[in-house]
Order: sequence, then structure tokens, then C-alpha cells
Amino acid sequence: MDVLALSRLQFAVATYFHFLFVPLTLGLSMLVAIMETMYVRSGDEDYKRMTKFWGKLFLINFAVGIVTGLTLEFQFGTNWSRYSAYVGDIFGSLLAIEATAAFFLESTFIAVWFFGWEKLSKKAHATTIWLVAIASNVSAFWILVANAWMQHPTGFVMRHGRAELADFVAVITQKFAILEFIHTLGGAYLTAGFFVLGISAWHLVRKQETAFFRKSFRVAAVWTLVFALFEIAQGHMNAEILSQAQPTKLAAMEAHWETGRNVPMNLIAWPDAAHERNAVQGLSVPSGLSLLATYSTNGEVKGLKDYPAAERPPVLPVFLSFRAMVGLAFLFLAVGLWAFLKRHTITEQSRFLKVLPWLIPLPYLANELGWTIAELGRQPWIVYGLMKTSDAVSPLSTGQVGTSLVAFFLVYALLGAVDFYLLFTFARKGPEAAPAAAK
Repeated sequence: MDVLALSRLQFAVATYFHFLFVPLTLGLSMLVAIMETMYVRSGDEDYKRMTKFWGKLFLINFAVGIVTGLTLEFQFGTNWSRYSAYVGDIFGSLLAIEATAAFFLESTFIAVWFFGWEKLSKKAHATTIWLVAIASNVSAFWILVANAWMQHPTGFVMRHGRAELADFVAVITQKFAILEFIHTLGGAYLTAGFFVLGISAWHLVRKQETAFFRKSFRVAAVWTLVFALFEIAQGHMNAEILSQAQPTKLAAMEAHWETGRNVPMNLIAWPDAAHERNAVQGLSVPSGLSLLATYSTNGEVKGLKDYPAAERPPVLPVFLSFRAMVGLAFLFLAVGLWAFLKRHTITEQSRFLKVLPWLIPLPYLANELGWTIAELGRQPWIVYGLMKTSDAVSPLSTGQVGTSLVAFFLVYALLGAVDFYLLFTFARKGPEAAPAAAK
């Protein structure tokens, strides 16, 4: 493998691993804030115990996510220095705002929240976790705006051989950035919902802290259904922006080769990139892709054949990732609906409860598939239409990148083992004893 391939592999390893922690952090911070608010409003000690129990799992996940995020950002200087030099005026400013505005706010108030029990009033303490949750989501906004700019560069001018910021408002308000942000948050909130549902189900099957976990389950059931519906409803909006900003990605997602109008959506297909066609194709929805991408049955959708082979993304992995992600989205809706309908009689649903813990990894998989589509579908561009990935890599040797890749892999494996061990241990242990039981 050459330096480019090794650098891409290293960044992929870092990104995939980091994104095992980000969605749960974003979603669980909001759920913990909601639980503490329910405690403040009701005075029910179970909600306080819920806040502490789920908050402890949030803190474990948050800590590892911070470490993996820092190493990920370092790679822009080590492995992708030419990219950083070319677009650093824009990309760097967004990451700097994320660190100075959101990350420091989040880190400060998470400490106040953790150490502030019994030292602050109930309302003041609940405010701190809301600030943590808001800051976490604001942090995600700035990072996703930076990524969205790579997907659809805007608000810049070329000066002295590099891209320089010209319109900051255009960068942070462009439609691509807004849609990417809310779609990613939807996936994160679903991850947290399944996490709480699955762990609650595990304890309910064993009849441990039944009242406690019934309440946790009910909160998560409503939350999960809302965001399962939201993610499907919002997801189709991405097709429209892709048809305008990244037509090659949309064409790869749908294995669409010929530009045309009234383009059908093939529910069954298997792309054959070597012959620029689909080897298998069937169950077509008439004008479905045109309607999805343009909101018109007569809308034109660009095909892959309109672009040189060297400027097309790898079709098969993008196509399969998209199909798997969509299939999981509808599974999440079915599970969320079932959990919502059975939330008041959940202890009687023993089979459903036994299945739920095994579903916890699926939203993680869906999130990773989404990033596969976003990043692999953008190739061969690191900044779409502006800079190719091959032009962005640092002038390093294969030995240097190979050594760092192995080191990253080993460190991440250790961090992952520690994180999942701690999550498993504390999730299995359950909440601290209720005040009455402690006497």
C-alpha cells in the first residue's frame, strides 16, 4: 500500500472508532438532562437515581470520546498537511470555534454537574446538565459544519493558491450543513434511545429494580419513536441536496447510470461498475428517484455515466451501505413503535425484552454506515470539486504512516476494551440503592 492508501486507512480507523462514542454522548446527554428535569419537577427519587445511573454511563463514554477526538484532529497536521495548508483558513477556524466555545463550556459544566450534587439547588444542578447537553450538541454543529464544507464548499475565495474564508455566514448557514447536522443528531438520539431501552430490558427480564427500569424504559420508548420517525422523515431531504451538490454520490447510492427524467427507484439492484450497468434490477417504483431527488416525477437525475470514471466514487460499497442504512432505519421505526405501544405493559413482553439488548449495536452500525456513505461517496475528492484526496496527503514515507497506523490501532483497541468493559460493568451493576433500601 502507498502513503495515500495508508493515510486514508488510518483516518478511517480513527473516524470509525471515534464515532462509536460521539452519538451516545450526544443522545445520552439530552436524555440525562430530561431525567433530571423530571426529578426536579416531580421530586420522585427514582428520577434522581436514573439521572445518576445513566449519567455515570454518559461520563464513561464522554471521557473516551474526548481522547479519540483529539487524536483524530491531530491527523490533519500529520497525515493531511497539504489539505490543512490549502483550506486551513476555513476548516481551522471552524474547529477553533468548536474548541474554544463549545468544548470548554461542556468540559467545565460536566465537572460542576458531577461534583455539584447536594452542593447546588435542584434547579441549578439541572441547569448544569442542560448546559452540558447543549454544549455537546453545539460542539457537534461546528464539527459537522466543517465536514459539510468539505462536502459542499462555499463562502470562500481562491487567493495565493489557497482557499480563504470570504463569507462566514454562508459557510455556517448553507443547507448542506444544516441537513447534515440534524441528520447526524437524529442518528445519535436513536443510539441513546436503543442504549437505554436495551439495558432497561436486560434488567427487567431479570426482575431487577423493576420500577426503576420501567420508568427508564418509558422515557426511552417515547424518545426512540420520536427520533425514528424524525430520521426517516428528514432523511429523504438529503436526496434533494445531493442531487444538486453531489450528484455522483446520489447516483452511486442508487446505482443510477443514465441521466434522465422520470427515473424509477429500483428496490432490488446489484451494480456492475465494470460494465457501467446493474447486473440485477427489479421491483421499480415508477419515477421514484426523480420524485425523491427533485420533488417532481419529471425531474432530471444525473447518472454516473455523465462523469469520468476517475471522478466517480466506488459504487458497490456506497450502494450497499445506503441500502443497509435505510433498512435499519425502518427496523428502528418498527422497534420504536412497538416499545412505545407496550411501554405500560412492558414487563409482560418477555420475548421482546430478551431481544432488545441484542439490538443495541444496530444504531452504532447505522451511524458508521452513514459516515461511510458521506466520506466514501465523496471520493476522489477531499473537498468536493475543489481538491482531490491524492493532492492532500502529507509527504511521508510508507514506513512512517504504517507505524503510526499500527500504534493507533493498538491504542484504540485498548481504549475500546476499557470503555466497553466499564459500560458493561456499570450497566450490569444497576443503579445505587434507593434511600429507603439503604437504611
